[in-house]
Amino acid sequence: MSSIILSSVIANKYRNGGNAWVVLNWALGLRRLGFDVYFVEQIYGRNCVDASGRVVDFRSSLNLEYFRQTTEAFGLATTSALIYEDGADVYGMSLHELLDVAEDAALLVNVTGHLNLDALMRRLRRKAYVDLDPGWTQFWHAAGEAGARLAGHDSYFTVGENIGTASCAIPTGDIHWRPTRQPVVLDEWPVSDVGERERFTTVASWRGAYGALEFGGVCYGLKAHEWRKFVEMPERVPHKFEIALDIHPDEILDRHLLREHGWRLVNPQETVPDAATFRRYVQNSAAEFSVAQGIYVETKSGWFSDRTVRYLASGKPALVQDTGWSRNYPTGVGLVAFETLEQATEGAREITRDYAEHAAAARRLAEEYFDSDKVLGRLIDETGVCP
Repeated sequence: MSSIILSSVIANKYRNGGNAWVVLNWALGLRRLGFDVYFVEQIYGRNCVDASGRVVDFRSSLNLEYFRQTTEAFGLATTSALIYEDGADVYGMSLHELLDVAEDAALLVNVTGHLNLDALMRRLRRKAYVDLDPGWTQFWHAAGEAGARLAGHDSYFTVGENIGTASCAIPTGDIHWRPTRQPVVLDEWPVSDVGERERFTTVASWRGAYGALEFGGVCYGLKAHEWRKFVEMPERVPHKFEIALDIHPDEILDRHLLREHGWRLVNPQETVPDAATFRRYVQNSAAEFSVAQGIYVETKSGWFSDRTVRYLASGKPALVQDTGWSRNYPTGVGLVAFETLEQATEGAREITRDYAEHAAAARRLAEEYFDSDKVLGRLIDETGVCP
């Protein structure tokens, strides 16, 4: 049986149940295809913290404990490793064991180029880069910045499905970007018919992981800018709108703005800190309402949220801002696109008007477009690897 090394982040984004599911759907999905899957993550001392956010040693860190709990809960503990400071310490598999696996592995799936440990990289004969941040990755590369860590891979995939087409403003440079999608292991995300009707939710960050970006004389905005455009939603329709929102306590004016217009805010580190609570939160919702990062919207990248895929799989309709994804997926029933406040308002009304039809269509969309067997099977085929 062929083996694959998957590299991404769990420990570096502790207390982030949504991010944990990004990794889990790749790992469990590749395993479903018949591969022996090994998960590898690197972490540095500056990111090792305790519950109060104070930097601590690797073995005492909340990061390591979160990594342990997540990998054990999903049967990945014996085939995972958390590498500290370029190999100074390793939790899980030993560095020697990893080097042996790398010698025989059919492929490295390097999500956002996370793995860069030379001792492993030079042993891997085939490497695939997976871009989850379309726009930032390509603009950084075009500007000659090393942050994207693109060098040394054999194939490149992006969830910005419109990259390389005339409709998208993102440069491809010297790289052939292949479109891929956010996979979901459908067995892990069954249809849920529980939850309070007319309660639209999402899990989000106010500003996102990166700051505003300027390229070619154009400044691409933050997610906060998109949220402000739709702040009146709870006043437009008689539904509940809730966000598990990662927003800094100092963002006093914006927090007040949201609450003033009727949004309910909950703390994601308390509400969705791990994979189990994240899944419960999504499956107890009626539907999703969310905006996207400004850079995804303004470039028409076609980016589509991994979180939205989980809502759809759960049989929860999604009302989400169009980033150009409507070129690639049907919109109108189960999955509704919007660009303006008026479109968003009417979309919410349509979903609640015939909820059962939208809920059934949501699951069908997940099965047709995001099933991990299809998404990851296609990606593996394009790398030339056989199980």
